[in-house]
Amino acid sequence: MTEVRVPTLGESVTEATIATWFKKVGDSVAVDEMICELETDKVTVEVPSPVAGTLTEIVAAEGDTVGVSALLANISQGDVAPAPAPKAAPKAAPDKAETIDVMVPTLGESVTEATVGTWAKKVGDTVAADEMLVELETDKVSVEVPSPASGTITEILAADGVTVAAGAKLAVISGKASSAAMAPSAPAAAAATDATRNAPAAEKMMAENNLTADQVTGTGKDGRVMKSDVQAALASPAPAPAAAPAPVAPAIPAAVPRSAPAPEQAAREERVKMTRLRQTIARRLKESQNTAAMLTTYNEVDMSAVMDLRNQYKDMFLKKHGVKLGFMSFFTKACCHALNEVPEVNAEIDGTDVVYKNYVNMGIAAGTPSGLVVPVIRDADQMSFATIEKTIAEKGARARDGKLSMAEMQGGTFTISNGGVYGSLMSSPILNPPQSGILGMHTIQKRAVVVNDEIVIRPMMYLALSYDHRIVDGKGAVTFLVRVKEALEDPRRLLMDL
Repeated sequence: MTEVRVPTLGESVTEATIATWFKKVGDSVAVDEMICELETDKVTVEVPSPVAGTLTEIVAAEGDTVGVSALLANISQGDVAPAPAPKAAPKAAPDKAETIDVMVPTLGESVTEATVGTWAKKVGDTVAADEMLVELETDKVSVEVPSPASGTITEILAADGVTVAAGAKLAVISGKASSAAMAPSAPAAAAATDATRNAPAAEKMMAENNLTADQVTGTGKDGRVMKSDVQAALASPAPAPAAAPAPVAPAIPAAVPRSAPAPEQAAREERVKMTRLRQTIARRLKESQNTAAMLTTYNEVDMSAVMDLRNQYKDMFLKKHGVKLGFMSFFTKACCHALNEVPEVNAEIDGTDVVYKNYVNMGIAAGTPSGLVVPVIRDADQMSFATIEKTIAEKGARARDGKLSMAEMQGGTFTISNGGVYGSLMSSPILNPPQSGILGMHTIQKRAVVVNDEIVIRPMMYLALSYDHRIVDGKGAVTFLVRVKEALEDPRRLLMDL
């Protein structure tokens, strides 16, 4: 007897709901044939049969909630006929030995799902080995999926826009072209209809909250409604019923459903689905505002000394190190210097503990065509000016090309955001959780200031430090900004650690 248990569901995911059983007790199953589907908060997980045999017992029924490694079913091994392909994903006509599965590749640390972009090929097309088939979009990076072999695409299992889990099957390639494989069969059509059946947990939650399937947008396979879809529908404000009588008072424009504008208005608008990156940016920024006790303090810095030093040595610096001397290395060094004196700005909250970092992993916010990303310079406090400039240049180029890996954007302890490159005079940056501090740089502007009781014109920049007031007091925040200001107005202090 072989046990079928709940597989690993992903980082921090401890339970799932039995969505659908594709086999019943007494059915024959083949090795790797899908026998049931599990539903977590964010993804669906297919459970294959570990052996060939007969399904003798189903321990967890549809709608049950089970934990990781929980027993799902028992299969008796024996001399049984190979089971037919599962109804939800019929195999193509070519022999199994002649087919190759196209799978979702490894997406990066802690990344468990991705959205399917536009397929470059369609069913029936011939592909060469390593030819790009489709691009997957995760929260922060794009992943190209090449063809694992030459052949003909006989099946595409994940359409454009569908969310897929790491390791899920995307398509099937046959080494031999087969017209029969290209045409969908009647059982396949029936399986597609069966696959759209809503998840039991979703059906239960809709019944409990008096919702119909028409009121919920399904994101599961073939549009099936999952538990998370119902939760999203409940969290969204319900639109006014169409049959409700009009109130005597004038109608409020905001009550008009955005999904159904007047025809003449619709012609003047364009509706574009948010990318996963933009959704992640929106979610994390709102989480930061909701979680941290965020406060911002300001100061200004005279950039004369930095600009003079840069102009004096920039040619020599470029000739020796092969990279231009910019302002970011000065600000990175100044922040590292200040963080040593005010370590709580470089710390983070973990439950009821404060975790102090004895190193500085500096995040440098970078704008890209897809949105804002924050590559991390690890151990920036141990780097020279030249190493910092080279690292910033290299990561900035990779960010613009969309080539940053997830690992390169994780583990930051403090962040610098330079809105000055876009002309920003002053702003309040939002924390990048779980960090407790972020420095906002702004445009350099010549202003009249008083120096030694004389009014002079100096290149001035406003600085803004947003910080988590739960662990950083006002005194520490002001001290941090003053130390940054002092280091930039007299860069020699950095050399002498003053």
